[in-house]
Amino acid sequence: MLGLYVCVLEAKDLPVKNAYVKLKLGKFKSKTRILRSTSNPIWNEEFVFRVHDAEDVLVVSVVNHCDESRVINGFVDFLGEVRIPLGSVAFEEKQTLPPTWFSLQSPKSGKFFNTYCGKILLTISLHGKGRASFMNHKHSPNSTIAIEDSRDLESVHISSRSPCHKMGEGKHLLKIVANRLDRIFNKKEGNSKPWDSSEPTSSISDYEDSSQENSSPCSFEEAIAQMESRDNQPASPENLQGGILVDKIYSVSPYDLNVFLFAPNSQFRKDLAELQGTTNVQEGPWVWKAGGITCLTRVVSYTKAATKLVKAVNATEEQTYIRVTKDEFAVLVSVSTPEVPYGNTFKVELLYKIMPGGELSSGEESSHLVVSWGIVFLQSTMIKGMIEAGARQGLKESFDQFSNLLAQNFKVLDKADLSDKEYLLATLQTEDQWNWWQAIKYFWNFTVISTIFMFLYVLMHILRCDPSQPQGLEFRGIELPDSFGEILTTGILIIQLQRVYNMVSHFVQARFQMGTDHGLKAHGDGWVLTVALIEGVDLDSLESTGLSDPYVVLTCNGQTRSSSVKLQTSDPQWNEILEFDAMEEPPSVLDVEVFDFDGPFGQDVSLGHAEINFLKHTSTELADMWVMLEGKLAQSSQSKLHLRIFLDNNKGVETIKEYLEKKEKEVGKKLNLRSPQRNSTFQKLFGLPPEEFLINDFTCYLRRKMPLQGRLFLSARILGFYANLFGHKTKFFFLWEDIEDIQVLPPSLASVGSPTLVIILRRGRGIDARHGAKSQDEEGRHRFHFQSFVSFSAASRTIMALWRTRILNPYHKEQLTEEHDDQEGFVIPEDSESFLEDEAKMSKIYSAELPIKVRSVMGIFYGGNLEHKIMKRIGCMNYETTTWELVKPDVYERRVSYQFNRYRSIFGEVTSTQQKLSKVNTEGWFVNEVMALHGVPFSDHFRIHFRYEFEKSVLGDCASKCDVYIGIMWLRSSKFQQRINRNITAKFNIRLKEIFELVQKEILLISQNSHG
Repeated sequence: MLGLYVCVLEAKDLPVKNAYVKLKLGKFKSKTRILRSTSNPIWNEEFVFRVHDAEDVLVVSVVNHCDESRVINGFVDFLGEVRIPLGSVAFEEKQTLPPTWFSLQSPKSGKFFNTYCGKILLTISLHGKGRASFMNHKHSPNSTIAIEDSRDLESVHISSRSPCHKMGEGKHLLKIVANRLDRIFNKKEGNSKPWDSSEPTSSISDYEDSSQENSSPCSFEEAIAQMESRDNQPASPENLQGGILVDKIYSVSPYDLNVFLFAPNSQFRKDLAELQGTTNVQEGPWVWKAGGITCLTRVVSYTKAATKLVKAVNATEEQTYIRVTKDEFAVLVSVSTPEVPYGNTFKVELLYKIMPGGELSSGEESSHLVVSWGIVFLQSTMIKGMIEAGARQGLKESFDQFSNLLAQNFKVLDKADLSDKEYLLATLQTEDQWNWWQAIKYFWNFTVISTIFMFLYVLMHILRCDPSQPQGLEFRGIELPDSFGEILTTGILIIQLQRVYNMVSHFVQARFQMGTDHGLKAHGDGWVLTVALIEGVDLDSLESTGLSDPYVVLTCNGQTRSSSVKLQTSDPQWNEILEFDAMEEPPSVLDVEVFDFDGPFGQDVSLGHAEINFLKHTSTELADMWVMLEGKLAQSSQSKLHLRIFLDNNKGVETIKEYLEKKEKEVGKKLNLRSPQRNSTFQKLFGLPPEEFLINDFTCYLRRKMPLQGRLFLSARILGFYANLFGHKTKFFFLWEDIEDIQVLPPSLASVGSPTLVIILRRGRGIDARHGAKSQDEEGRHRFHFQSFVSFSAASRTIMALWRTRILNPYHKEQLTEEHDDQEGFVIPEDSESFLEDEAKMSKIYSAELPIKVRSVMGIFYGGNLEHKIMKRIGCMNYETTTWELVKPDVYERRVSYQFNRYRSIFGEVTSTQQKLSKVNTEGWFVNEVMALHGVPFSDHFRIHFRYEFEKSVLGDCASKCDVYIGIMWLRSSKFQQRINRNITAKFNIRLKEIFELVQKEILLISQNSHG
């Protein structure tokens, strides 16, 4: 289904300070949160609307919010509105309207009538299935004259570029001019009869004539070659929402299969028509059709054979090529059957996708043919469910005959006959990507070459010159420049050497310190995820050169894998294989993020991110997919990654049985493995991949405006609901990870004496399931209400247990337990001399004499304004501390948590435990800290220990000496241990210097103000 994505960014110059935005598309409505006390609000909220009609208009209204709902003369306090036709978005490049300021049109009455109401910044785009169909439908007979005019202009412009179009341009142009003159002279008549069908009909007939005149005198093969040579190829379309009719692999090349199916006078089409009893088949020629892009299309009409329920009817197919590459073809077919009951209310769409099926062991090519279907309702009807069921049954029977006939012409291949996962991965380069050629390519630039030349030139000059006698202020051993030219030459050489040094340092860090997980094998039994990172396209940087140093970080079920760094490129080639250790349950999503390398643990900039939902893709799609990256920089550059993903269960059914046995202890109920037939039905019902298995299901009511009876299905990764009321089907599902909270409401009169289970999703999650939500709270979270279970306690206990174990699996529980034990077991010894009990494991990273008292320096550990001010200035956000508590004699302890600013560090969240102890017989302190980093690679493998020593300085009573030691304790071994130790030590050395410099400045400033 086609979706309209609307991002409400901000507004400016509003005449009020408490405003929000309402959005409406057709029957769908939504609104933003209310921002108070600002006339320039910044929302940054995104909304998704399902598009049903090509002529819909998006209405964006800005409303003044009042604490008490006020209605003035029947109208709310509207500031103004913007109306955006969907056709204008479809004509934009890539169907995306970039961020644009729209002036708000003032209302025709009310408080803000005839006043300037400000502007609003919006970005709008069309995405999803059926986009090509939308491009066809937006020029329907009901289109406005403005859109028809633009269509005529597009037809002239594009047809003139077609190499196969040799004649008819003058005649076509005359028709367009005559058409417009006719509209001008008949404007009054058109206004008096706005729904007169004569003008649209004339326009359509003109367009059909234009299409016939644009018919290509070249052959079908030449026309396909012309489409293949286009630069602006659209992305591969997704399967239509109705389902898959054919999904088979044939022993024939994609090009030959395309010609076999769609070439003019195809013998296969004639045999299929004879087999199905189809008569009066008339094939139109393939013609160039103008639109957003020029594409090949033809019209095929025929009479379908009569069935037991339906008489023989005439049908018309419009076949359009929407994607043509060297080895991939996509044809969208729109079928109209106006003679069937309610035939004018809907159209059936078929999408033929011909893709490479993999190379056979014999080296021959194969084709993967996928045919999906969908239905587009042009008008609303109460028997929508019956129409869908009838269309599904008829298409299934028709394409069963289609598949059988095609199998008689080409051999149907089993996936076992094709190159398997090992073969596909073996085709990737396994040798070390960091070789001398890459080093030469990186350093082969003007800066390095000119620096080497200047250095050698100066060196040769020094060797050829005799030692000069001291002159001016020189003396023996010290020689000064004798002219301004020498100073300038020396300065340029130093700057060049500094730049080359930075390049060498950057190269060494990326090569030897960053490392890669490429080649690491998975361990354990269970679900093994293997990701082949092939390449990236348009990974642009914010640098002036536009080139980046990209590397990719993959995260799945708490495990992280990272790729190598590719230097100075926006189109990197990785060809790396990253494997995740075996997991007890199938993963739901894979998080992908691309960074621009700026040194290990440095201020790496995110170039884009994406989330791959395994439940929304088949194994075939995952085996070779392009992933579009999200983010402002990525979307502006159209960045994308090429991945091959394989999810395997290396123990088969035993893995599922072991998973159910472990969940039985947490659920408190016997969980039986469902039959293959039941699992297959469950998978088809929600369109899930074959590895998904059903755990339990319950009969219940979904509470919306009216209760709806159905069944609630629970599996390892999803919670789904299905109901079928008189042919009207309601189904949806969402991931366990999408759930933020589960609440139980007590019985009430509204719930007919039954407790209600309320499931609250995280903000921005469950977009596809929002039609089943009872409400949406102020934070934008969807709330689902389920009630009237046969056994509420059993259902709620199972749901709560599966949710908790999914978001906090045993691996994380064990990890948290180890962290807790480590922090609780770390106690400062009573003997201060044994405080540094293991000097070999602790190294001094900071030492300084500060011109302030020890008591003043300890202010950064008191939790007061000084501590919060300094931590905020060094980039610590949401800084929180607990009070110091006495845990042992003279030993105090507190907890600290904060987040690093994204622009200063990639560490993410930090939690630590601090203990302080006063020194014996001295005015000094020991502070011990155990720190855990979150959100960085291998964060679960180590903990960082800091030891601070503060004592009175020998320089005076008003001075203090500060020494800081660091040690890294490894909980699990890693081959990157030494590199991570060096990176962390260097990073915190800089951070500690910054902290104590700020402490010194702030305390001295406070002291001066107090004396002043």
